[in-house]
Amino acid sequence: MATSLGKYADFEGLRERAVTLRRAGLSRRRIRDRLHVHNNDILNRLLEGEPPPEWTKRPNAKDDLRARARELRLQGWTCDQIQVELGCSKSSISLWVRDLPKPERRDPADQARLAGRKRREHELAVRDEQRQQTKAAATAEIGDLSDRDLFIAGVALYWAEGGKDKPYARRENVIFVNSDPGMIKVFHAWLDLLGIERERLRYSVMIHETADVAAAEQYWAELVDADRSVFYKTTPKKHNPKTVRKNTGDSYRGCLAVRVLKGADLYRRIEGWWYGIVGAAHRTDLENRT
Repeated sequence: MATSLGKYADFEGLRERAVTLRRAGLSRRRIRDRLHVHNNDILNRLLEGEPPPEWTKRPNAKDDLRARARELRLQGWTCDQIQVELGCSKSSISLWVRDLPKPERRDPADQARLAGRKRREHELAVRDEQRQQTKAAATAEIGDLSDRDLFIAGVALYWAEGGKDKPYARRENVIFVNSDPGMIKVFHAWLDLLGIERERLRYSVMIHETADVAAAEQYWAELVDADRSVFYKTTPKKHNPKTVRKNTGDSYRGCLAVRVLKGADLYRRIEGWWYGIVGAAHRTDLENRT
């Protein structure tokens, strides 16, 4: 070795120093300059078996895709299927999985169904993204509400969802029932705008007996920030086994009924306000006709 290495006759001592520097995190260039070893073959032999430090390894942006492609290949996916799933080139996938066993050939009809399913999933994802963008843009268009905005919205909201008087059954009561927490919040804000004291409000939960009644009562009490003492006793609705209900699960909390005590005068004003809105809209419609 002394003959072949020449000035590097003390190879073992030199290698020990080179390995120490390598493990300290030095690059090949710095080790070369530190030890004055300018022969690449000798430097390779000095560092043989010593991995480079982590900081010298360049991160590969496709490492995650490669790992996922290999995982899918091991599950029996074809390159075409992996391409549809990951959205990367087929040539890259072939390179990444070339050392893995090829999956058994599937029936063309199965492949077509899988490709169709993937296309539908992609289309649904695109539509959902568009849907969310449209909703976000529409939300931003509303901005702040003036008192008049809230007043008009509250009148229309009540006339659509609230209890109404009938000629054959005079019930001039203000009762608003809904399952949408947002509707309840807007109705509450509207009552505040009208100066209706919270002491005049009473609540009751309407829910199926198969649901978590206690959890629903707690949810609505927290939503309206009211003590449970102003809640009437909940009478769960009997479940009809012949019907198939879709309003089930943890998110089902039934409906909340909000009642305004001594609300006959308020009800008459609501009805009058509504007729005023209808008349104003009709006049505007007439003005816009040609």
